[in-house]
Amino acid sequence: MSGQDRWIQGALARIARVEAHEWRPVVAAFLLFFFVLGSYFAVRPVRETIATLLGRDRVADLWGYTAVFSVVIVFVYAWLLARVRRSVLLPAIYGSVAVILAALGASLRGDESNATVGAFFYVWISVLNLMLVSVCWSFLLELFTGEQSKRLFGLIAAGGTTGALVGPLLASLLVDRIGNSGVLYLGAAGFLGAIACQRVLLAQWRPASDATAGGARAAETGMGGNPFAGLFIVLRSPYLLGIALFVVLLSAVNTFLYFEQLRIVSETFADTARRTEVFATIDVVVQSLTVVSQLLLTGWIASRLGVRMLLTLVPLLMVLGFAVLSAVNVFGTIAALMVARRWGEYSFIRPGREMLWSTLDTETKYKAKSFIDVPVYRAADYVGAQAKTAIEALGTSPGATALIGAAVAAAWAVNGWLLGSRRDRSDGPARGA
Repeated sequence: MSGQDRWIQGALARIARVEAHEWRPVVAAFLLFFFVLGSYFAVRPVRETIATLLGRDRVADLWGYTAVFSVVIVFVYAWLLARVRRSVLLPAIYGSVAVILAALGASLRGDESNATVGAFFYVWISVLNLMLVSVCWSFLLELFTGEQSKRLFGLIAAGGTTGALVGPLLASLLVDRIGNSGVLYLGAAGFLGAIACQRVLLAQWRPASDATAGGARAAETGMGGNPFAGLFIVLRSPYLLGIALFVVLLSAVNTFLYFEQLRIVSETFADTARRTEVFATIDVVVQSLTVVSQLLLTGWIASRLGVRMLLTLVPLLMVLGFAVLSAVNVFGTIAALMVARRWGEYSFIRPGREMLWSTLDTETKYKAKSFIDVPVYRAADYVGAQAKTAIEALGTSPGATALIGAAVAAAWAVNGWLLGSRRDRSDGPARGA
């Protein structure tokens, strides 16, 4: 190991106890997440601006299409996993996203108010964002062991958070000069960077020991099985059904907050560029807090206090936050609550959710995980959106709606504690049962 290599490994070891043979794949994984999440979060403010143009009622309807296409894309993905080696499939997914983003940018450049293009973009990016993150984590779960996940996933997740910080910051700084279409071009370029990082990660991992190189060699063949395997695996496993319930409750809390955000921002800011700037600024604040937490707190909490603590802190914080929102329903309150929720989700919930999968087999990590991460999540989004609309139609006050959210968050906390406790008791590989 050269002096420079020792310096890099030593610096990483002070953050997450990275061992000498791990630093290269850890850096590659960090950069992979940087480009994937950086690209998505660069274009996310454009999605939110389009949502304000379409209106809350139209957006609620679009969530139904999002749920349907989320089911379709997962089964298509499972079919491809069975037949295409992952070292080809995963870069092809990133490349397709880059091409479509560039095409959408060209369309919006011609007519930003085109409702059809806007609706397509909203649904497409809402389906893809969960799939892209799920695919990333599935790939890394195949390469890193359960013990490594507790030590390293906080640091690796910080790569995504850094990208998620840089992406909206660039969008906020450049949107006045390049417009919303230019932001989409920026996102397309980022996904090309993700392709390079994914290839580098595979190449770096191959020289490792047999135990760790197995994932890289397996990526050279199709996985086999059928497109519906993920659904059947989940239905047979109480543990995986518990993870699905966790995602449903998480989605319900997020949905209540999301539509309150759309309502309050629409009422507060009339100019669409200003709305994009506001959404981008919130992203910058969230990611700034998150990257520090992931580097300093996530791995420490997971190793010392357990996964159950990662999965319980945020739901309990949301119970308190909804109680405050019920009394003070203004932009400042919803902005602070959205920052707290998203900071906690990215810092603790997301890494904790991924750690729940670390002891399971490869097919479960890819097929069952993508089924829960995408169609289950998006179906929960749609049901939550319709429930929120129904609650408002009944004339329920914003304060009472917030109290309903607090009750859901309390159930979420209990579910997270039970799941995390089971993961903390797990010492070796086992299929969820």
